[in-house]
Amino acid sequence: MKTAVVVFPGSNCDQDAVKAAGAVSGGSAVTVWHKDSALPAGTDLVILPGGFSYGDYLRSGAMAANSAIMNAVIEFANKGGLVLGICNGFQILTESRLLPGALLQNDCQHFVCKPVTLRVERADLPFTLDYKKDEIVTIPIAHGEGRYYVDPEGLKVLEGEGRVAFRYCDACGNITAESNPNGALNNIAGIVNERGNVLGLMPHPERYSEDLLGGSDGAKFWTSVKKWLEGGRR
Repeated sequence: MKTAVVVFPGSNCDQDAVKAAGAVSGGSAVTVWHKDSALPAGTDLVILPGGFSYGDYLRSGAMAANSAIMNAVIEFANKGGLVLGICNGFQILTESRLLPGALLQNDCQHFVCKPVTLRVERADLPFTLDYKKDEIVTIPIAHGEGRYYVDPEGLKVLEGEGRVAFRYCDACGNITAESNPNGALNNIAGIVNERGNVLGLMPHPERYSEDLLGGSDGAKFWTSVKKWLEGGRR
């Protein structure tokens, strides 16, 4: 399993992603600079990491979505390559139109950084094979603009096609307003594209990929991708 982690000016979770994706899967992970025009040969997974790409100028993720490397990322995704956008990476995916909707300012109007509980809505995706449907996991968030929004028709499509991958929930798996840390529509924490090979996720699985960090519920992201690839489903 070969992972390419894209680094933009202002990224600050790139090395976390490199370590988590590489160490947990037993594969290799390398960084790719935003000015590069191609992904490394043999790339299996592209990660757009968290941080504040280009200082979040204009809109979070807007400038990064127009960087040179994104042409290669979009082409890779359109051919079925696996792409994971985490936090700021999710924002970049919506700005590049690989995923629908937008990430707006948290409804509490301040930055939120804490572990949250999520309910796994899909266990058949390349990123979720090692989870169980409706499994409750704990993964940290750290964002000021994580409130997922899409127009009513877009929301109807997402829900109707089962493209919500994770939702914020309470410890028992209930979808409640109190368990929603940012006001996201329908408690949405992560979505996929129609094909299921592109995932945008606000929580940070790389930060909870080993117990030393406080939790390991995020480790299954990397083992899931490895299992998917080993099954020949590229």
